[in-house]
This record gives sequence, structure tokens and C-alpha cells, in this order.
Amino acid sequence: MSATAPFERTHTGLPALMLGRAAIAVLVFLSGFVMFEPAPSDLLLCLVVLVWSFFGLRFTRPMLPMIVLLVVYVVGGLLSFTQLSSFQKPTTYMATTAFLAISAVFYCAVLQEDTERRLAVIEKSYIAAAILCALIGILAYFGAIPGSSLFTLYDRAKGPFKDPNVFGPFLVLPLVVLARSILTRPILRSGWAIPGALVLIAGIFLSFSRAAWGMAVLALVVTALIIFINERATSRRLRMLAALAAGALLVMLLLLIAISIPAVQDIFVQRFKLVQDYDASRLGRFERHIIGFFLIQEHPLGLGPFQFGLAMGEDEHNMWLKGFTVYGWLGGFAYITLALWTLVIATPLIFLKRAWTPFIQCVYAVYIGHLMIHNVIDNDHWRHLFLIYGLLWGAYAAERSRRPAGTVRPPSQPSLIITAPVTLPRSQPAR
Repeated sequence: MSATAPFERTHTGLPALMLGRAAIAVLVFLSGFVMFEPAPSDLLLCLVVLVWSFFGLRFTRPMLPMIVLLVVYVVGGLLSFTQLSSFQKPTTYMATTAFLAISAVFYCAVLQEDTERRLAVIEKSYIAAAILCALIGILAYFGAIPGSSLFTLYDRAKGPFKDPNVFGPFLVLPLVVLARSILTRPILRSGWAIPGALVLIAGIFLSFSRAAWGMAVLALVVTALIIFINERATSRRLRMLAALAAGALLVMLLLLIAISIPAVQDIFVQRFKLVQDYDASRLGRFERHIIGFFLIQEHPLGLGPFQFGLAMGEDEHNMWLKGFTVYGWLGGFAYITLALWTLVIATPLIFLKRAWTPFIQCVYAVYIGHLMIHNVIDNDHWRHLFLIYGLLWGAYAAERSRRPAGTVRPPSQPSLIITAPVTLPRSQPAR
């Protein structure tokens, strides 16, 4: 049964496709509010997936690699429980991982139908959530809203998230989407994209997350390169370069103004160092990575959730390492395979001529940024990362459904040879 079956028409007469888009929009919007686990989006996800599956959720062959690898990843985590003596907190941790794996599969499945509109809904809902979260973080940082301490941590903005290092990266994808819109349109037609981008830049900056800073710069550069490569008109390329230069100058000016504030300047100077004391010190981040590399060789089933931090004093702060310590060899290799396979299937998507290609180009650029920061941070519980996996695999599955394997696509241009109907002469009766 098609994934759109439950949404053809409801008993109240409302178009069911609209209900499906509304459910997706709410799920994506709520992913920006994660102050505790399970988050509101996790609980709603269970309900939406249950209802959608009851009426029909279509799984296709292109989705199979992602589904299998995510299942293996979670199973590896469950096997690590054999190394534990207590299960209460680790059980919640692994349940959250399962929720996120289900969310990736869900987004992938629903994008195979009504692809263009559902991707547009996700894009708009994500941008709306990010701008609201950024505003909350900015206002809280300057103590301009009641209960500001709930939305800050260590003198850093964290918005409605548990950690500034999640808050900052969450804002990067919407920033890249708005920046791409500004680069590819005349300035006068950019509308609210410019102030929206400035709000997101301020939020990312005040999170003082070095991972978010680096990922934002890398994703913006990758997106600009993709646009530049795909754009053939010289005049548009020149306009894009001019917009890039003007945007860089504006951001630099705003950063200089922000740094002039004493409270901001102090923490900026502290956070701007590429290597912090807790990175290179004894049992710091980098030394823990080396110790962890040798440790996982002795524990094929992993250590279990939280065990590395309890032994070393700090968590892994490395997604590749955490894949092995928490999810064992089985989960660690499954995640590496998923990350590389996603890169392989997603790369051709950025060169397609589809209505959803601009958004997927931004998602792809941010995904590359996530692969880079995997080396310095744990993000196996980032909702937006699993959303990115679902988006890339969903677009891939949708594209594969357009071109079934083994079929030959008809030429895009009509043939120049026109065959006129031939009328055969009627046989004459014998005389």
C-alpha cells in the first residue's frame, strides 16, 4: 500500500495529504526543543509512525541499506548491555537511539511520495524552528527574557537545548539554506532571508561552539562551490561572488561589534583557541581518543553507554570512537558504513535538475560538515543529524523510483523525425 494511502481523505473531508504534511511539519519543528529526553518530538514520533504504519508506510529497495545498517547499529548497542551491571540510565539512552533511527527511516519512507512538497514543508518548518530557537538563545544570553538561566549554560547560549554544542550545529542547516537563497537571488528579492540569516549567525556565534563555527564555515563554502559549479551564466557567477564578498564584510562587521561587548569578548577569546587546555592536557580529549582506540580492541561488544566517561572522567567526544565504545564493533562498523554509503548515494543528487535540488544541496553540504566534526564531538543523539540521513536517503529513494533499474529513459527532447501515417491503396476488384 502506498505511503499516502491514509491521507487520501479523512472522515472530516480534509485532504489527507495536508494532514500528512502537517504531521511532518510539527515533528520537524519540535526537534528544535530538546531540553530533556525523551523529547516531545520523540513521543510524537512514536504516535505518528504508529498511525502511519497502520494505514500503510511503504518501504522500498533503495531504503534497504540504511534500514539494515541502522538496525545493526542499534543491535550492537543492545549487545553492549552484556557488559553492564545496571541498566536504568543506559536503557533510556539506547531507547533514544532507537527513536532517532526510526525517525531517519520514517522521513526517508514518507519522502518517496509527494517528495517536492514534503521537502518544502520540512525546509520551512526547520527554518521557523531554528529562528525561534536562535531568538530564545540570543535574548536569554543578554538576560532579556524571564528565566534566561534555563536557556544558557557556562555563559553560552543554548536555547531550548540541553547543550550549546547541540544548539549551535542545529542552526547551521537553516543558515545555509537562507544563504543559498540570498546568493542565487537579487538582493531586493531576498526579503526576510537576510534578517533571518543574521539571527541564525548571531545564535551560532553566541553558542560559542567551535564545532558549530567550523561546520557553518565549511558548509557555506561547500554550498557556494556547488552553486558555482552548477551555474553556467558568467553574469550570475559574478553576482554571486559580489554577494559573497558583501556578506563576508557584513558578518565581519557584526562580529567586531559583538566582540566589542566586554562579556562577549572574554568568552570569545577563550573559545577561539583552536586547541583548549582540556584538549591537549593529560587525559584530555586527544589523549582519550588514543586510549579509546586501544581500549575498543579489547572489547568487541563495547563498553556500554556512559562507561567510557565514568572510566576516563569525560565522554569520548568523537563519534567514530563512540560508535565502538557504546555500540561495539558491530555498531561501530555499521555506522562507518552508513556514513560512507550516504556520501556515495547523496553526491549525484546535488547535480540533478529537480525542484528539491537546492535544499538537498544544502543538506549535503551540512552533512559533510557533520562528518568533519564527528572527530571532535559526540552526536549520536542529535535529532537533526538523523533527519539529515532521512532526507538524503529519501531523496535518493525518490529519485530511484523515478528511474527504475533496468529501464531506459526516453529522450528529453522530442524526435525531429516525424512519421506520417501511410495509407495503403485499396485493392481493386478483378475485372
